[in-house]
Amino acid sequence: MSLFNTVRNTIVPVHKEGYPFVAAFFVASLVLGWIFKPLFWIGMIFTLWCAYFFRDPDRVTPQDDDLVISPADGKVSAIQMVTPPAELDLGSEPMLRISVFMNVFNCHVNRAPMRGRIVSINYRSGSFVNAELDKASEDNERNGLVIETRHGQIGVVQIAGLVARRILCWANTNEPLDAGERFGLIRFGSRLDVFLPASAAPRVSLGQTAIAGETVIAEFASAKGPVISRRS
Repeated sequence: MSLFNTVRNTIVPVHKEGYPFVAAFFVASLVLGWIFKPLFWIGMIFTLWCAYFFRDPDRVTPQDDDLVISPADGKVSAIQMVTPPAELDLGSEPMLRISVFMNVFNCHVNRAPMRGRIVSINYRSGSFVNAELDKASEDNERNGLVIETRHGQIGVVQIAGLVARRILCWANTNEPLDAGERFGLIRFGSRLDVFLPASAAPRVSLGQTAIAGETVIAEFASAKGPVISRRS
């Protein structure tokens, strides 16, 4: 029983949104294997990758309303003051934008960066350029949430990428969200932008790897000011 529990706790569950894709990859592997046997094993490699892509591990989220938690797994690709997208209706003053880029090997389940209430959800169609490029924030298909928090309204934008072709958001307007709570998913490579009031101080560095629901990317109500990091 001890061994069984160890194996069960080690295996990361697959999100239900991934079931049809994993099944399709498996069936395709069987068909390809019937045509030419070595193709079955190649197909199974892609099937395992698909299950890995849709993994949905549990995360332990810091419980502090002054902290902003990463909404996605991936690399911090931007930390800058920019004007938020017009559809979020967050005003014309620059806000702190922290972007997390997800490649096809990152977990793609998206989580709320702070506790609060969803004020609005805004979907915009667009193109599918590389989500790591800065212009993706304006040009790509995206879905933005505005969340009312203890420190005012923040924006969280799901941005489709070069390979991504589907943004999922199962949260609804006026619903409460806890920090770290799952609210959506993007299929096959994408990016998350978080827009914060200027009073927020970054707590990550460019190029740093972030873990959704666990990594603190910014902080409010701190007298420490910006924290300088170096790459080693």
